[in-house]
Amino acid sequence: MPTKIEKDEITGRETTGHEWDGVRELNTPLPKWWVNLFWVTIVWAVGYMVVYPSLPWVTGWFGYWSRAELTRSLEEQRGQRAGFVARIETADLAQIRADAELLNFALAGGRQVFADNCAPCHGAGGAGAVGYPNLADDDWLWGGGLADIHATIRYGIRNADTNSRISQMPRYGVDGILKADEIGKDADHVLSLSGAVAASPSTAAGATLYAEHCVACHGGAGEGNQELGAPRLNDRIWLYGGDRASVVKSIANARAGAMPAWEERLDAATIKMLTVYVHALGGGK
Repeated sequence: MPTKIEKDEITGRETTGHEWDGVRELNTPLPKWWVNLFWVTIVWAVGYMVVYPSLPWVTGWFGYWSRAELTRSLEEQRGQRAGFVARIETADLAQIRADAELLNFALAGGRQVFADNCAPCHGAGGAGAVGYPNLADDDWLWGGGLADIHATIRYGIRNADTNSRISQMPRYGVDGILKADEIGKDADHVLSLSGAVAASPSTAAGATLYAEHCVACHGGAGEGNQELGAPRLNDRIWLYGGDRASVVKSIANARAGAMPAWEERLDAATIKMLTVYVHALGGGK
């Protein structure tokens, strides 16, 4: 509880009447210069808000209006970009790559579009993650040329768009096409294609199963088929993991990653810029 107000013997100042553990609080006023400066800042803030309004229902003096200034700035930027955008709209992808001025503009625009729309799945540098392809290597499911990348971005993968990239791997385990031990042998053979496991009776048995069920899409040596979106199996680049358990799961359950058709969300020039940027990440052919 507050104690009575007294004068401190040492400083001669009055106390506030509060005491904690024998320590009494002095009633020391703030310096006058500090109090005056405090009021000056309040007056300055009010005046600044009137002269440079930040509230939508307040009109500024001197003809200045911060929102109008922002609108003018954005219009200027649109005007500066309009010429480049128009040229990109009429140019094909090869022409954009060959024109240094257009290429620089496309890379800058594509970088921003990628950060806003693609980075959440593919990573800031296109490094990908489990289930999301790495865009900076040279391993492409549907092709790494400019036209291939453009089509993939434009139409997407396994979505409702009529031009979407479509591929479907059988669910060998779920649908009872192969037994559990057969799937394991097939997985051993698949891993042996990249040298991840040594040859064994299991890989030999798996080779027979592979020839019967997998060759048509993935190729005899596991080279894959970009026309079908069938991944290479003879390298050590894996979209869903390259350990035995992950490969067994892929064979048993199949995988069906999807990507939206970006032509429904982005205009044609933006998709071209995004294509050029993705192609330039390091894995484009």
